Amino acid sequence: MEAQVSEACAVAASASPAKWSPPSDASRTIKGVHAMLHPRNIVLVGATDKPGNYAERIWNNLIKYKYAGGLYPINARRDTVWGVPCYKDFASLPEQPDHVLVLVPARFAAQVIRDAAAAGARSATIVTSGFSELQDEESLRLAAELQAAIHETGLAVTGPNCLGNLSAGENLFTNIDDRIVTMEAGAVAIAGQSGAIVMAIRQALEDRGVGVGYMVTTGNEAGLETTDLMTYFAADPSIRVIVLYLEGVRDTKAFRDACKAARAAGKPIIALKLGASEGGRAAAMAHTGALAGSIETFDAISTREGVIRVRGLDELIETTECFVHATLPKGNRLAAVTLSGGKRGLLIDAFYSAGLNFAPLSRHASEQLAKMLGPGSIVGNPLDAGFAAVVDPSVYMKSIQIMIDDPDTDIVIIDAELPKAPHELRERNLRIVNEMAGKAAKPVIYISAMSIGFTEFTKSLRKSLPHIAVLQGMDRAVGAIKSLIDYAALPKEVPDIVSSSKPSARAVLERALRSANGAALDEIASKKLLKAYGIPISKEAIAQTAAEAVRIAKQIGFPVVAKVVSAEILHKSDIGGVMLNLTTPADVKKAFETITARVKKLKGKPKLDGILIAQQVKADLELVVGASFDAEMGPVVLFGTGGVDIELMKDVALAGAPLDAAEARKLIGRTKAGVKIGGYRGKPPLHEASAVKALVGLSNLIADAGNRIASIDVNPFLINAKTGVAVDALIVLNNTAARHAAGH
Repeated sequence: MEAQVSEACAVAASASPAKWSPPSDASRTIKGVHAMLHPRNIVLVGATDKPGNYAERIWNNLIKYKYAGGLYPINARRDTVWGVPCYKDFASLPEQPDHVLVLVPARFAAQVIRDAAAAGARSATIVTSGFSELQDEESLRLAAELQAAIHETGLAVTGPNCLGNLSAGENLFTNIDDRIVTMEAGAVAIAGQSGAIVMAIRQALEDRGVGVGYMVTTGNEAGLETTDLMTYFAADPSIRVIVLYLEGVRDTKAFRDACKAARAAGKPIIALKLGASEGGRAAAMAHTGALAGSIETFDAISTREGVIRVRGLDELIETTECFVHATLPKGNRLAAVTLSGGKRGLLIDAFYSAGLNFAPLSRHASEQLAKMLGPGSIVGNPLDAGFAAVVDPSVYMKSIQIMIDDPDTDIVIIDAELPKAPHELRERNLRIVNEMAGKAAKPVIYISAMSIGFTEFTKSLRKSLPHIAVLQGMDRAVGAIKSLIDYAALPKEVPDIVSSSKPSARAVLERALRSANGAALDEIASKKLLKAYGIPISKEAIAQTAAEAVRIAKQIGFPVVAKVVSAEILHKSDIGGVMLNLTTPADVKKAFETITARVKKLKGKPKLDGILIAQQVKADLELVVGASFDAEMGPVVLFGTGGVDIELMKDVALAGAPLDAAEARKLIGRTKAGVKIGGYRGKPPLHEASAVKALVGLSNLIADAGNRIASIDVNPFLINAKTGVAVDALIVLNNTAARHAAGH
């Protein structure tokens, strides 16, 4: 067995191509990940030949795939294991350890990390489980001890509770998976917290003929996190597409920085993201929190950084295939060739539903097709070349070439699937189209309407066609192509936007947080804070008596609105705490008395702070402007159609905070409310500038407050042709964070 190991290493070393190495000024993270994926040797601590155990399965994979470096098992109680010498400890190894696989029980893992670092190791993978995933007191203690050891030693560590890694260029497979793996240094890198899902993604891509250069399972992420892997993959020139399985984002800034690095390198990040965070659910005390769930917040922030979030594994595979083999388009002008009228209809419907359409062909291309197809033929896009191709098979290939050559098309789609068995004509056509695509400055994409299983022949044929993407399933294919178009339209680098708030506004914020009692600021305190941040509010004042309410109404001018003021009543309309269209002193007196009586009858006897008398603004449109602090992604702002039907309509869009005026206008433009503001069906445009000002101010406020404010709800924000004002506001606090920051 020892001779077998030596022979395998020698063969792999002779065939190994030159490897990329990080520059000397690369970050410690990049150097650490590189050491883990390109180690000089691998040491298995906890080696045992008990049949079927993880250590043996990993050892067998390292032998099977001919890892070129040294392989050293360690077990203090064994002299030999798996037919080779077994070492007592790191000191007895024939060379300094480099990458260490930790397979010992959880209680010994931290000491192994310390001993490995002391012996000169640079990285480790902790396969062992039994840490924070169990959530009992002892497991959490072991997790803290392990994290401390990793921090003290500075080792680059994945795990614990992970299933190992793949580095195809090194023939390194420190994984328990016993399915066949093709060791080719492909353009895809995969990282994720679930070993089973990451392994399934790798297998599915391999079944589709897509090579995976790296696969890293991060487990509990006591050391290296997914963001660290993203940073490394962004720097490695062999990788073109980064695939992630994310259960959560622990460090928002690190995640965004890694996304920016990948975006600057032109590498799309395709992510399958799970779940809604506790932070998002807690923020549901306000409308904004209920509408801005964790997934929506993730999209709002990460999409701007070039992340493509997919909804499931099938969509992930199609999108990855698309980005690996399709060049980025210059625009969204689609062209398609099919041999079926029915398929033509399916293509039109599917792309139209995704907001994409087939472009008119250039005059030259149309004339070429008409001449080729003959008198009476219909030249359209998509082109149904079926009937003409029956008469003259060359028509099909000539049609594809015309579409590719047409300067008025950006993407060429071909309705066809790969054959499952040798087929001379179809193979020849595919190779010709692949050659056309290699010379074209636009993506050429094959689509099959349904998923077709790949045979070994299909996989082999697919690998010989590097310049064309081959997508399966109409809906998934359309989603992948839309992602390709959207990604291509992003700027290569996204500048950071910082808060533009004034020191005076930040001082008002700090005073409001220090003086806050309860879960929320009342409407008066909320509006005072909004006004400090430049958000226009209506004329108003609080009254303690009916007579005072009448006096305030006369000063403001009729008509007015009366509203309950209580930090304990979050949604005033729900309890009859808002009365509109008060046009006389008698109306105001009655409204004051009615609202006061309603509050006294409420269960729990909420404290009544007064009745707010406010200017009634004539509105052409009710908007909602909101913000929240997401536990994973940080501050986010929301804009859309407001009023009492806000949850029913759900016409809202979100963006990361803070915003500048340009980003605020983009956010408005993503909603139906934005269409109305621009002037809808002949109506005059509304005062967009006031909505932009409100969004910028609100985004600065939530960014300055950080996690001390859970959510801000400005609903409604009333807008007409001349102005826009906030007439209601609710600021929900994260009391623990607010009190800690205030020194309480």
